[in-house]
Amino acid sequence: MIQAQVVKDQQGTPMGVFIPIKVWESVKYQYPDIESFGADLPQWEKDFIDRRLAMATHNPERLQPVATLFEGL
Repeated sequence: MIQAQVVKDQQGTPMGVFIPIKVWESVKYQYPDIESFGADLPQWEKDFIDRRLAMATHNPERLQPVATLFEGL
């Protein structure tokens, strides 16, 4: 069980969370990319996503449910 403490400002507004370092190290071990979570995507990834969305919008007949990808395997 994580024993987290909520850090509040003088008005009692939550400002952050404190967790023991051993818990943080365990989380980082299980999720090595956690410190970059929420970082902006590089422009090439944004462009790729935009192209895929445009393709799906203009060719909706090509979209299939994920379950059909595994049929016949």
